[in-house]
Amino acid sequence: MRFLRNSHQRLLAYTKLLTSYVNQGHHHQALTLFSQLFSSPDLALDPYAFPLALKSSAALHLPHSVALIHAHAVKAGLLSNPFVASALVDSCGKCISITSARQLFEECPQRNVVVWNAMISLYSRSNDITNALRLFELMDVTPTESSYNSIIASLAESDDGSSRALGFYRRMQGSGLKPNLITVLALLPACVSIGSLNLIKEVHGFAMRHHIQLHSHLSSGLVEAYGRCGCLIDARKIFDQMPERDVVAWSSMISAYAFHGNARIMMSLLQKMERDSVRPDGIMFLSVLKACSHAGLADDALEYFELMTKHYGVEAGSDHYSCLVDVLSRAGRLNDAHEVLQGMPVKATAKAWGALLGACRNHGEVGLAEIAGRALFEIEPENAGSFVLLSSIYAAAGKYEEAERVRRQMEERGVKRMPGSSWFISRKS
Repeated sequence: MRFLRNSHQRLLAYTKLLTSYVNQGHHHQALTLFSQLFSSPDLALDPYAFPLALKSSAALHLPHSVALIHAHAVKAGLLSNPFVASALVDSCGKCISITSARQLFEECPQRNVVVWNAMISLYSRSNDITNALRLFELMDVTPTESSYNSIIASLAESDDGSSRALGFYRRMQGSGLKPNLITVLALLPACVSIGSLNLIKEVHGFAMRHHIQLHSHLSSGLVEAYGRCGCLIDARKIFDQMPERDVVAWSSMISAYAFHGNARIMMSLLQKMERDSVRPDGIMFLSVLKACSHAGLADDALEYFELMTKHYGVEAGSDHYSCLVDVLSRAGRLNDAHEVLQGMPVKATAKAWGALLGACRNHGEVGLAEIAGRALFEIEPENAGSFVLLSSIYAAAGKYEEAERVRRQMEERGVKRMPGSSWFISRKS
């Protein structure tokens, strides 16, 4: 009995150590300890250790380790344990494949809501909205907040998915579940996408009424949301009330001012940010450049780009250059945009060349359109849009032979146009 008690005490101590390793991100040590425990003849591992080892395996992206733990769990009859099963499904989807995770999900003898949520979350994170929604409708257990949250977040981040995300949020409310912090964070991008100030205020009010703490992520999200909708006073009020402001919070507030062309206030905030020992990064300046692009502030974008690279020494990436090309193209400064594309130290993206080609159509610039079109044909040889756009530019300029040549080139390459489609939002009273 004493031997058993000592073994149990040792197992508890080792499990606490294993938990500590995983929580602190010491995943190699965690897997080494798990291996030692598993090979120890006088210790019988409890199910709690398996999810910990799987979490470390997924963090290190070790598919072989996940497969071994899976085999051990099956041999030990632990697949019926919902917490082991959910950890297996999650790690399998992250390290091996979604298909393998789904097969494992189907093999689980007892699937509680945690197991269902793990599979739905995998589909949502991989932007497979169709399967995520299909699986949600098949649930034979009562959905939880997490069941809804993963789908809301995925819909909010997808193209044209904002209205569907808000609809799913209403469905969640109708089911009697209370949205939580994760729900609110997921909803804000959807509110910004459709530009609904009333919905932003609703989400903000809900968070306050239900005492959802305005920590940095939520506060930064609200600052960005209010700022994008033009409520700079509300955005600044939340920003000023934040006890601690990281680079994300500063980026949200600065981008809001840049979006609405308030360069003077933005520059003063940058200086205040420096005084607070928060150094701007590339992500912050990318937000600023995107804001300038939306607002059509070409000169400001050039100034901020130079400030980023020369004053702060932040290395510009392809996304920064793409934003710069986009804002110059929108302003009709096509030669300046082309010079940026030619001088880029990184490979120009299809997005950057596409911005120039689209602007060439708006301004009737054929010469640069030919250059942009050829670049796009190499980068995206199967994208029919580039061929069609260049052909229409030729036709608008009266160069019908060139337009026909581009269409023939498109046919010879086997590039086909996608059929047109349209959509609308139905608002029921």
